[in-house]
Amino acid sequence: MGVEGVRWGVLSTARINTKVLNGASGSDRVQIAAVASRDGDRAETYAREHGIERAYGSYEALLEDEEVEAVYISLPNSLHVEWSIRALEAGKHVLCEKPLTRRPAEAEEAFDAAERADRFLMEAFMFRHHPQTQNVKRLVESGTIGELRLIRSAFSFPLTDLGNVRLRHDLDGGALMDVGCYCVSASRLLAGEPEYARGQQVAARGGVDVRFAGTLRFAGEVLAHFDCGFDLPDRSELEAVGSDGSLVVSDPWHCRAPGIELRRDGESQRIEVEEADSYRLELENLSDAIRGDAEPLLGREDAVGQARALAVLYEAAER
Repeated sequence: MGVEGVRWGVLSTARINTKVLNGASGSDRVQIAAVASRDGDRAETYAREHGIERAYGSYEALLEDEEVEAVYISLPNSLHVEWSIRALEAGKHVLCEKPLTRRPAEAEEAFDAAERADRFLMEAFMFRHHPQTQNVKRLVESGTIGELRLIRSAFSFPLTDLGNVRLRHDLDGGALMDVGCYCVSASRLLAGEPEYARGQQVAARGGVDVRFAGTLRFAGEVLAHFDCGFDLPDRSELEAVGSDGSLVVSDPWHCRAPGIELRRDGESQRIEVEEADSYRLELENLSDAIRGDAEPLLGREDAVGQARALAVLYEAAER
Protein backbone atom coordinates (compact mmCIF):
# COMPACT_ATOMS: atom_id res chain seq x y z
CA MET A 1 0.00 0.00 0.00
CA GLY A 2 1.52 3.33 -1.09
CA VAL A 3 1.96 6.45 1.00
CA GLU A 4 -0.90 8.92 0.65
CA GLY A 5 -0.09 12.06 -1.30
CA VAL A 6 0.45 15.28 0.60
CA ARG A 7 -2.71 17.38 0.82
CA TRP A 8 -2.07 20.87 -0.53
CA GLY A 9 -4.00 24.11 -0.32
CA VAL A 10 -3.58 27.02 -2.73
CA LEU A 11 -3.70 30.64 -1.55
CA SER A 12 -5.22 32.79 -4.33
CA THR A 13 -6.64 32.03 -7.76
CA ALA A 14 -3.75 33.56 -9.71
CA ARG A 15 -3.13 32.53 -13.32
CA ILE A 16 0.12 30.76 -12.43
CA ASN A 17 -1.95 28.27 -10.41
CA THR A 18 -3.05 26.54 -13.61
CA LYS A 19 0.50 25.33 -14.26
CA VAL A 20 0.84 24.13 -10.70
CA LEU A 21 -2.52 22.33 -10.82
CA ASN A 22 -1.56 20.67 -14.10
CA GLY A 23 1.71 19.52 -12.54
CA ALA A 24 -0.09 18.15 -9.50
CA SER A 25 -2.57 16.24 -11.64
CA GLY A 26 0.23 14.06 -13.01
CA SER A 27 1.47 12.98 -9.58
CA ASP A 28 0.20 10.49 -7.02
CA ARG A 29 2.35 12.22 -4.36
CA VAL A 30 0.43 15.50 -4.51
CA GLN A 31 -3.25 16.21 -3.84
CA ILE A 32 -4.69 19.69 -4.32
CA ALA A 33 -7.35 19.60 -1.62
CA ALA A 34 -8.33 23.25 -1.12
CA VAL A 35 -8.22 26.73 -2.61
CA ALA A 36 -8.77 30.13 -1.00
CA SER A 37 -9.66 33.55 -2.33
CA ARG A 38 -10.69 36.79 -0.66
CA ASP A 39 -13.94 36.35 -2.61
CA GLY A 40 -15.91 33.27 -1.52
CA ASP A 41 -17.86 33.02 -4.79
CA ARG A 42 -14.65 33.17 -6.78
CA ALA A 43 -13.14 30.42 -4.65
CA GLU A 44 -16.23 28.23 -5.13
CA THR A 45 -16.21 28.76 -8.89
CA TYR A 46 -12.51 28.10 -9.12
CA ALA A 47 -12.77 24.91 -7.06
CA ARG A 48 -15.63 23.64 -9.19
CA GLU A 49 -13.83 24.39 -12.46
CA HIS A 50 -10.63 22.66 -11.32
CA GLY A 51 -12.10 19.75 -9.38
CA ILE A 52 -10.82 20.95 -6.00
CA GLU A 53 -12.59 19.51 -2.97
CA ARG A 54 -12.78 22.57 -0.71
CA ALA A 55 -13.09 26.30 -1.26
CA TYR A 56 -12.58 29.06 1.29
CA GLY A 57 -13.54 32.73 1.18
CA SER A 58 -10.45 33.82 3.09
CA TYR A 59 -6.84 32.76 3.34
CA GLU A 60 -7.17 32.46 7.11
CA ALA A 61 -9.97 29.91 6.75
CA LEU A 62 -7.83 27.65 4.58
CA LEU A 63 -4.96 27.83 7.07
CA GLU A 64 -7.35 26.65 9.78
CA ASP A 65 -8.11 23.46 7.83
CA GLU A 66 -6.25 20.79 9.80
CA GLU A 67 -6.28 18.34 6.90
CA VAL A 68 -4.26 20.67 4.66
CA GLU A 69 -0.58 19.84 5.18
CA ALA A 70 1.10 22.29 2.81
CA VAL A 71 0.22 25.45 0.92
CA TYR A 72 1.31 26.96 -2.36
CA ILE A 73 1.36 30.77 -2.20
CA SER A 74 0.89 32.68 -5.46
CA LEU A 75 -0.11 36.03 -4.04
CA PRO A 76 1.50 39.30 -5.25
CA ASN A 77 5.19 39.58 -4.39
CA SER A 78 4.73 42.02 -1.50
CA LEU A 79 2.55 39.48 0.33
CA HIS A 80 4.85 36.47 -0.01
CA VAL A 81 6.73 36.76 3.25
CA GLU A 82 3.71 37.78 5.35
CA TRP A 83 1.57 34.86 4.24
CA SER A 84 4.44 32.39 4.26
CA ILE A 85 5.00 33.20 7.91
CA ARG A 86 1.29 33.04 8.70
CA ALA A 87 1.03 29.65 6.99
CA LEU A 88 4.08 28.32 8.79
CA GLU A 89 2.74 29.51 12.13
CA ALA A 90 -0.50 27.69 11.30
CA GLY A 91 1.51 24.48 10.96
CA LYS A 92 1.67 24.29 7.17
CA HIS A 93 4.66 23.57 4.98
CA VAL A 94 5.07 26.30 2.34
CA LEU A 95 5.99 26.48 -1.32
CA CYS A 96 6.10 30.21 -2.06
CA GLU A 97 6.12 31.42 -5.64
CA LYS A 98 9.28 33.23 -6.64
CA PRO A 99 10.56 35.68 -5.69
CA LEU A 100 10.15 35.14 -1.98
CA THR A 101 11.42 38.68 -1.40
CA ARG A 102 13.99 41.27 -2.50
CA ARG A 103 14.93 41.94 1.14
CA PRO A 104 17.43 39.55 2.79
CA ALA A 105 16.21 40.32 6.31
CA GLU A 106 12.68 39.27 5.32
CA ALA A 107 13.99 36.01 3.87
CA GLU A 108 15.80 35.30 7.13
CA GLU A 109 12.63 36.13 9.08
CA ALA A 110 10.57 33.70 7.01
CA PHE A 111 13.04 30.84 7.48
CA ASP A 112 13.30 31.61 11.18
CA ALA A 113 9.53 31.10 11.31
CA ALA A 114 9.91 27.81 9.44
CA GLU A 115 12.48 26.58 11.93
CA ARG A 116 10.34 27.58 14.92
CA ALA A 117 7.37 25.73 13.43
CA ASP A 118 9.47 22.73 12.35
CA ARG A 119 8.08 23.09 8.83
CA PHE A 120 9.62 23.37 5.36
CA LEU A 121 9.71 26.59 3.36
CA MET A 122 10.85 26.56 -0.26
CA GLU A 123 11.04 29.29 -2.90
CA ALA A 124 9.34 28.10 -6.08
CA PHE A 125 11.96 28.39 -8.80
CA MET A 126 10.50 25.53 -10.83
CA PHE A 127 13.25 25.54 -13.49
CA ARG A 128 15.82 24.57 -10.88
CA HIS A 129 14.10 21.17 -10.55
CA HIS A 130 14.19 20.32 -14.26
CA PRO A 131 16.76 17.79 -15.59
CA GLN A 132 17.87 20.39 -18.14
CA THR A 133 19.03 22.79 -15.43
CA GLN A 134 20.70 20.02 -13.46
CA ASN A 135 22.51 18.81 -16.60
CA VAL A 136 23.83 22.30 -17.33
CA LYS A 137 25.20 22.54 -13.79
CA ARG A 138 26.75 19.06 -14.05
CA LEU A 139 28.39 19.85 -17.39
CA VAL A 140 29.86 23.10 -16.06
CA GLU A 141 31.16 21.45 -12.89
CA SER A 142 32.68 18.54 -14.83
CA GLY A 143 34.79 20.90 -16.95
CA THR A 144 33.06 20.14 -20.24
CA ILE A 145 33.57 23.77 -21.34
CA GLY A 146 36.79 24.26 -19.40
CA GLU A 147 36.99 26.97 -16.76
CA LEU A 148 33.72 28.90 -16.39
CA ARG A 149 34.28 32.54 -17.31
CA LEU A 150 31.01 34.14 -18.42
CA ILE A 151 27.27 33.62 -18.04
CA ARG A 152 24.82 35.35 -20.36
CA SER A 153 21.06 35.22 -19.87
CA ALA A 154 17.83 36.98 -20.80
CA PHE A 155 14.12 36.75 -20.06
CA SER A 156 11.55 39.18 -21.42
CA PHE A 157 8.05 39.45 -22.83
CA PRO A 158 5.77 42.32 -23.87
CA LEU A 159 3.36 43.26 -21.07
CA THR A 160 0.56 45.48 -22.40
CA ASP A 161 -1.96 45.20 -19.54
CA LEU A 162 -1.30 48.37 -17.58
CA GLY A 163 -3.39 47.08 -14.68
CA ASN A 164 -1.25 43.99 -14.21
CA VAL A 165 0.11 43.52 -10.68
CA ARG A 166 3.59 43.14 -12.18
CA LEU A 167 3.51 46.90 -12.86
CA ARG A 168 2.56 47.94 -9.32
CA HIS A 169 5.43 49.28 -7.28
CA ASP A 170 3.48 48.90 -4.03
CA LEU A 171 3.17 45.15 -4.69
CA ASP A 172 6.92 44.75 -5.39
CA GLY A 173 6.37 44.38 -9.11
CA GLY A 174 8.99 44.94 -11.78
CA ALA A 175 10.85 43.12 -14.51
CA LEU A 176 13.75 42.11 -12.27
CA MET A 177 11.40 40.63 -9.68
CA ASP A 178 9.21 38.83 -12.20
CA VAL A 179 11.57 37.52 -14.88
CA GLY A 180 15.06 38.80 -14.19
CA CYS A 181 15.09 36.80 -10.97
CA TYR A 182 15.39 33.65 -13.11
CA CYS A 183 18.58 35.00 -14.68
CA VAL A 184 19.99 35.86 -11.27
CA SER A 185 19.08 32.43 -9.89
CA ALA A 186 20.74 30.61 -12.80
CA SER A 187 23.88 32.73 -12.55
CA ARG A 188 24.15 31.98 -8.84
CA LEU A 189 23.53 28.28 -9.45
CA LEU A 190 26.49 28.10 -11.82
CA ALA A 191 28.91 30.56 -10.20
CA GLY A 192 28.03 30.86 -6.51
CA GLU A 193 27.21 34.08 -4.68
CA PRO A 194 28.15 37.36 -6.39
CA GLU A 195 30.85 39.57 -4.91
CA TYR A 196 29.92 42.67 -6.91
CA ALA A 197 26.89 43.91 -8.83
CA ARG A 198 25.89 46.70 -11.17
CA GLY A 199 22.46 47.41 -12.55
CA GLN A 200 20.59 49.80 -14.82
CA GLN A 201 16.83 50.12 -15.11
CA VAL A 202 14.20 51.89 -17.13
CA ALA A 203 11.21 52.67 -14.96
CA ALA A 204 7.57 53.25 -15.83
CA ARG A 205 5.60 56.24 -14.56
CA GLY A 206 4.71 54.42 -11.34
CA GLY A 207 8.38 53.78 -10.57
CA VAL A 208 8.45 50.06 -11.32
CA ASP A 209 11.24 48.78 -13.56
CA VAL A 210 10.00 47.68 -17.00
CA ARG A 211 13.52 46.96 -18.29
CA PHE A 212 16.58 45.96 -16.32
CA ALA A 213 20.15 45.03 -17.21
CA GLY A 214 22.68 43.80 -14.70
CA THR A 215 26.22 42.54 -14.29
CA LEU A 216 27.35 40.25 -11.50
CA ARG A 217 30.95 39.37 -10.64
CA PHE A 218 31.76 36.12 -8.87
CA ALA A 219 34.85 34.50 -7.36
CA GLY A 220 37.38 33.37 -9.93
CA GLU A 221 36.65 36.44 -12.07
CA VAL A 222 33.46 34.90 -13.46
CA LEU A 223 31.13 37.52 -14.93
CA ALA A 224 27.39 37.24 -15.54
CA HIS A 225 25.44 39.59 -17.78
CA PHE A 226 21.64 39.52 -17.97
CA ASP A 227 18.73 41.60 -19.14
CA CYS A 228 14.99 41.36 -18.66
CA GLY A 229 11.94 43.41 -19.49
CA PHE A 230 8.25 43.95 -20.03
CA ASP A 231 8.72 46.23 -23.09
CA LEU A 232 10.82 43.76 -25.09
CA PRO A 233 9.91 40.81 -27.35
CA ASP A 234 9.61 37.26 -26.03
CA ARG A 235 13.17 36.16 -25.25
CA SER A 236 14.48 33.25 -23.20
CA GLU A 237 18.22 32.54 -23.24
CA LEU A 238 21.02 31.09 -21.14
CA GLU A 239 24.66 30.58 -22.14
CA ALA A 240 27.54 29.42 -19.98
CA VAL A 241 30.88 30.27 -21.57
CA GLY A 242 34.10 28.59 -20.50
CA SER A 243 37.72 28.66 -21.57
CA ASP A 244 37.18 25.79 -24.01
CA GLY A 245 33.59 26.14 -25.19
CA SER A 246 30.05 27.08 -24.26
CA LEU A 247 26.66 25.62 -23.36
CA VAL A 248 23.61 27.26 -24.91
CA VAL A 249 20.03 26.68 -23.72
CA SER A 250 17.25 28.20 -25.81
CA ASP A 251 14.43 27.41 -23.37
CA PRO A 252 16.07 27.64 -19.94
CA TRP A 253 13.15 28.85 -17.82
CA HIS A 254 9.97 27.13 -19.03
CA CYS A 255 11.88 24.02 -20.19
CA ARG A 256 9.07 23.17 -22.63
CA ALA A 257 11.53 22.20 -25.37
CA PRO A 258 14.49 20.89 -23.36
CA GLY A 259 17.90 20.46 -24.90
CA ILE A 260 21.45 21.80 -24.53
CA GLU A 261 23.81 22.84 -27.32
CA LEU A 262 27.49 22.23 -26.63
CA ARG A 263 29.80 24.42 -28.72
CA ARG A 264 33.45 23.38 -28.62
CA ASP A 265 36.39 23.12 -31.01
CA GLY A 266 34.45 24.78 -33.81
CA GLU A 267 31.69 22.18 -33.66
CA SER A 268 28.18 22.04 -32.23
CA GLN A 269 26.63 19.05 -30.48
CA ARG A 270 23.07 18.79 -29.18
CA ILE A 271 22.63 17.11 -25.81
CA GLU A 272 19.13 15.73 -25.50
CA VAL A 273 17.23 16.16 -22.24
CA GLU A 274 14.15 14.25 -21.19
CA GLU A 275 10.88 16.12 -21.02
CA ALA A 276 9.47 16.73 -17.55
CA ASP A 277 6.96 19.01 -15.86
CA SER A 278 8.94 21.44 -13.71
CA TYR A 279 5.92 22.28 -11.58
CA ARG A 280 5.24 18.63 -10.84
CA LEU A 281 8.89 18.12 -9.91
CA GLU A 282 8.95 20.99 -7.40
CA LEU A 283 5.68 19.88 -5.81
CA GLU A 284 6.95 16.30 -5.56
CA ASN A 285 10.28 17.42 -4.12
CA LEU A 286 8.63 19.26 -1.24
CA SER A 287 5.98 16.55 -0.80
CA ASP A 288 8.71 13.91 -0.55
CA ALA A 289 10.52 16.07 2.01
CA ILE A 290 7.33 16.33 4.06
CA ARG A 291 7.04 12.53 4.02
CA GLY A 292 10.70 12.20 5.06
CA ASP A 293 11.88 10.79 1.74
CA ALA A 294 13.96 13.73 0.44
CA GLU A 295 15.47 17.11 1.24
CA PRO A 296 14.06 20.30 -0.31
CA LEU A 297 16.13 21.31 -3.32
CA LEU A 298 16.01 24.98 -2.28
CA GLY A 299 16.21 26.26 1.26
CA ARG A 300 17.33 29.16 3.43
CA GLU A 301 20.80 29.62 1.98
CA ASP A 302 19.59 29.90 -1.59
CA ALA A 303 16.61 32.15 -0.78
CA VAL A 304 18.68 34.56 1.30
CA GLY A 305 21.41 34.63 -1.35
CA GLN A 306 18.82 35.36 -4.02
CA ALA A 307 17.25 38.17 -2.00
CA ARG A 308 20.68 39.65 -1.30
CA ALA A 309 21.56 39.67 -5.01
CA LEU A 310 18.25 41.32 -5.95
CA ALA A 311 18.72 43.94 -3.23
CA VAL A 312 22.21 44.85 -4.41
CA LEU A 313 21.09 45.06 -8.04
CA TYR A 314 18.23 47.41 -7.17
CA GLU A 315 20.50 49.53 -4.98
CA ALA A 316 23.00 49.83 -7.83
CA ALA A 317 20.30 50.78 -10.33
CA GLU A 318 18.81 53.39 -8.01
CA ARG A 319 22.22 54.98 -7.48
